[in-house]
Amino acid sequence: MNLTLDEERTVDAAAETACSLENYLELPDHSMGGRIAKARSQLGATTIVLGHHYQRDEVIRFADYTGDSYKLSKIATETDAQYIVFCGVHFMAESADVLGRDGQKVILPDLNAGCSMADMAEISQVEACWEALDRMKLTEGLIPLTYMNSTAAIKAFCGERGGLVCTSSNARAAFEWAFARGKRILFLPDQHLGRNTGYAMGIPLEELAVWDPWAVQIGPNTGGQTKASLESARILLWKGHCAVHQRFLPSHVDQVRAKYPEIQVIVHPECRWEVCQKADALGSTERLIKIVEDAPPGSMFAIGTEIHLVNRLARRFAEKGKRIITLDDTGCLCTTMYRISPQHLVWALENLIEGRVVNQIAVRPSVKHWAKVALDRMLEV
Repeated sequence: MNLTLDEERTVDAAAETACSLENYLELPDHSMGGRIAKARSQLGATTIVLGHHYQRDEVIRFADYTGDSYKLSKIATETDAQYIVFCGVHFMAESADVLGRDGQKVILPDLNAGCSMADMAEISQVEACWEALDRMKLTEGLIPLTYMNSTAAIKAFCGERGGLVCTSSNARAAFEWAFARGKRILFLPDQHLGRNTGYAMGIPLEELAVWDPWAVQIGPNTGGQTKASLESARILLWKGHCAVHQRFLPSHVDQVRAKYPEIQVIVHPECRWEVCQKADALGSTERLIKIVEDAPPGSMFAIGTEIHLVNRLARRFAEKGKRIITLDDTGCLCTTMYRISPQHLVWALENLIEGRVVNQIAVRPSVKHWAKVALDRMLEV
């Protein structure tokens, strides 16, 4: 992965340990469990491991805490551990560094664990968008909001301009907060979450305009829109998406209902609007889990989200008489989340035992300040 100044990710890895990672990656999976457990025991309370729901089972079983990005971000604000080993992706580790205490160090076991959605909104593109809107006199009353799945630089951009960060669980509350302070929202970087949230609030689709940073058919600095369409839009949606959730199609809902007439279809709001309209319910990862938990025995669900979580829920609730399948049986794997292996985790932990911090994620102080403003506003909302 190419690390850029805009993303403000720095790597604190000793040169002599970098090559040793290759030796770890050659080790068999079955040899990792004992070494990870031993390292965890030696490190004790100095270190916590956070695991996102989409992580592979071989890694997440060693996590002290599991959850979605919002839940894990809150945990990062509460822990006294000196080292936070984040088994997730880079934007999550950045948020943990922003919210953590002075002296804490955040480690991402594999720097290649990125997020394609976050990468769809580069800070230079967003700044160019804002400048173009300002030239059209459309920034007055415009509140920038960004989804948690964004770089620290994007979070700082929103914080400095009066906006905040949101998650899929509090997106509506964030939109209401923004509309109480302005007349228009610029929402980054997931168009689907923005569209589904706005529509659920009663905003018609024609008042939801997509800003495409690559569009040139109308003009190089208009996002593929006319000035009139931008003026009439209440929400400007950045053209970004989750590669996993965008794979779910309306036809998948139709197919699963035809095969299982009594099934309940529940999906993540990062899915397409057309899919969400056909679903019985939608919600954040934590909300989807809660729906299944609260359902009576005999319930059956098709879930539109990442396959590792779906399979884990299927095993967990089978003994309680609940059947869970994926909405798309070809499998929707978060390939970047999957990059973190048990070998990466034990490499990071054993280096800590030796007094070396590898793959530290540190956000530049000036960026950290405004990113924390945006994240603190999120936690307040």
